[in-house]
Amino acid sequence: MELRIFPTTKSNFIIKLLNKMPSLYTHIDSNRHKTWLLLSLFFVVVIIIGFVFSQAMNNSAILYLAVAFSIVSSFISYWWSDKIILGISGAHEVSMENGKELYRLVENLCITAGLPVPKIYIIDDTAPNAFATGRDPEHAAIALTTGIIAKLEKAELEGVIAHELSHIGNRDILIATISTVLVGVVVLLADWFMRWSIFGGQRRGSDREANQLQLVITIAAIAFAILAPIFAYLLQFAISRKREFLADADGAMLTRYPEALASALEKISRDQEPLEAANRATAHLYIVSPLKGEESTGFFKKLFMTHPPVEERVTALRGLEIK
Repeated sequence: MELRIFPTTKSNFIIKLLNKMPSLYTHIDSNRHKTWLLLSLFFVVVIIIGFVFSQAMNNSAILYLAVAFSIVSSFISYWWSDKIILGISGAHEVSMENGKELYRLVENLCITAGLPVPKIYIIDDTAPNAFATGRDPEHAAIALTTGIIAKLEKAELEGVIAHELSHIGNRDILIATISTVLVGVVVLLADWFMRWSIFGGQRRGSDREANQLQLVITIAAIAFAILAPIFAYLLQFAISRKREFLADADGAMLTRYPEALASALEKISRDQEPLEAANRATAHLYIVSPLKGEESTGFFKKLFMTHPPVEERVTALRGLEIK
């Protein structure tokens, strides 16, 4: 199958599509706004939780220390997580010399998207899947299993690569890092407060009203310590699901062929072969969750999923109007 020829600049391509695809642009714009709304809500939750805990513990330094610790650990993860993840996955780099067709396919889509060509990695696993990693477009990588290359048609593989390039172009790694920092702050604060409440540290004084107020704050903080990490993870998962919908829509815009990506998602989700290199720590990176048997349409289980159900993604893609 011959590769399609795309416009050479992203700006001309976007202008052309916006004139023809108002419904697609609205879908993408809506997902972007929802993502930043969730991130803003995340920041507010962290501030409220930090304030309650610092008041209960009577020590604002605890909040600052937790924030600093989470930022430092996430900074290290942001700069080196790609190498760690690729190493864990057993991926090896492909050059233009030993993967000419695949390299040209990625390069062609990058020209369309206005992105630098990322490093391309192959995972020797017959289960079909793929992911993108890297801190920014200039330091990005995409990894594809041998299974996805063998089992998908070229147009479907093109849709998958366009999806992963959209993650890179949309700075999803940065957004994931920010949400990880915020979750880290909440979990760390909750853990420290629970230890503090167990081993003592309550403020004592002779003022009865002050002591009663402190008791109320402490009870509220204990409730926050139990519920806050759960709520923080729910927000993180919600952001992740929105980014998947956004990458699907952007990928469809890039190839102008949403049916190919929809078909690829169906094939990947139906394949029951487990991806041996994947685990719970890396499952959220893949285009479809590699943890088989966890797909569910139940309301409460969906709240804890990092990916939207494949059925919903396919329906959304097939509902896009691209002419």
